[in-house]
Amino acid sequence: MNQNEVMKRYFKEFGIAMGTYVVAVIVSTTILNNFEFPKFAQIVITLIPVVPTIFVVVAILRALRESDELQQRIQLQAVTFSAITTGLITFSYGFLENVGFPPFPSIWILPIMFMLWGISLGYFWKKYQ
Repeated sequence: MNQNEVMKRYFKEFGIAMGTYVVAVIVSTTILNNFEFPKFAQIVITLIPVVPTIFVVVAILRALRESDELQQRIQLQAVTFSAITTGLITFSYGFLENVGFPPFPSIWILPIMFMLWGISLGYFWKKYQ
């Protein structure tokens, strides 16, 4: 499979998973805000959006596995930069909480990591052109 086919398949799988994620967030939030449930049911309902994100991970791993060596190297550098930078940001902010900064919501860690991955992916891709 050439790189264009790999990316076409990835964007299709990613798009479907993210569309499902958006629907799951809207539905689970609406249900939780409008109905009363026992605690266990609330936990299950609130975690529904995690299921489509598992398919995002599967799509990413499949695309990486099917990519050529250069693309794998670029992705490795981008995701490494993203993980280390996200860790440094959240680690540093943890110290700032000791002097009165508001608590950092952990739900933002993965979006920050993905954002940094995307930004650094552009940088590393350009580096190898």
